[in-house]
Amino acid sequence: MTKKITRKAFLKRAAVIGIGAGISSLPLKFSEARTETKSPVTIAIDESVRDSNGKVVQAIVDQMLGNSMKKLMDTSNAEDAWRRLFKSTDVVGIKINCLGGPGIYTSKEVVNAIIKGLRFVNIPEENIIIWDRTERDLRKCRYKINRDGSGVRCYGTLPGVGYEEQPTRMGEFEGRLSKILTQKITALINVPILKDHNLAGITGAMKNHYGSYANPQDYHANTCDPYIADLNAIPLIKEKTRLLVYDAIRPLADGGPGNRAGFRWDYNGLLTGFDPVAVDYQGWRIIEARRRELGLPSLEEVGRPPKYLSSAAKRGVGTNDPKNIESIYV
Repeated sequence: MTKKITRKAFLKRAAVIGIGAGISSLPLKFSEARTETKSPVTIAIDESVRDSNGKVVQAIVDQMLGNSMKKLMDTSNAEDAWRRLFKSTDVVGIKINCLGGPGIYTSKEVVNAIIKGLRFVNIPEENIIIWDRTERDLRKCRYKINRDGSGVRCYGTLPGVGYEEQPTRMGEFEGRLSKILTQKITALINVPILKDHNLAGITGAMKNHYGSYANPQDYHANTCDPYIADLNAIPLIKEKTRLLVYDAIRPLADGGPGNRAGFRWDYNGLLTGFDPVAVDYQGWRIIEARRRELGLPSLEEVGRPPKYLSSAAKRGVGTNDPKNIESIYV
């Protein structure tokens, strides 16, 4: 049985994994979520998530995410789970990943399932923003731009919104953050697609924020370490991040971040959590397991282990210690 703890104890733990700020204004029942010392990561797998033609089935994704939210928040229904995480007055940013272009981007079905969850909280659709680095990237992946019309908004930092004039500095990172992140939203849902990355090792929740600032080209040396860690240690990112939802329906085991069809496979999964280091750690293990199945060398053996996981843990972003990660299979 999952232990319930006090609101004070929950807030203390939440601060450690970077979701503490802003929680005090959320509904009291949020403190009743899974709050053991371990970082929970849900792993939902359903082979029926793609039909015989390879199309992602919306109803199955909805079910997978709903069941994941119940487990993650330790509630009897998905509606309560969403209400414990968000308020009706929130402006929620859904940070997706479209950099890889057509064929390998955050699935619309996953985004749709998240939007359905936010509807339980009665957040106006105009206060939900799907966003990424550029509108060009969004269009390439068939996301329809909606800057100021009715319904859910969808737009990029570029060309219109832009970046902060002054850079944010943290450790060895220095960059101008997207105004969507800094000014437009009160809460963030980080929704990466699980991929191998030819420089960082893997690209997941933490690497997804390379689409949140102006100069990512400056921070790819040394397998992006410690830059990814320093970026994700920025208080504003930690404070606004409420939820991580990993699109692991068809991950990429090698040759990323662009699409290499021969190394995609049907994992048919979704991962959720609060701790970006823990969720990325689980994503890394999934990639490594697939590489072994294919007879590929490990990321360590090819010279690109995701060292930033350890660096992020040292900076208090989260945990990469499997003993401190609770894997919850849905």
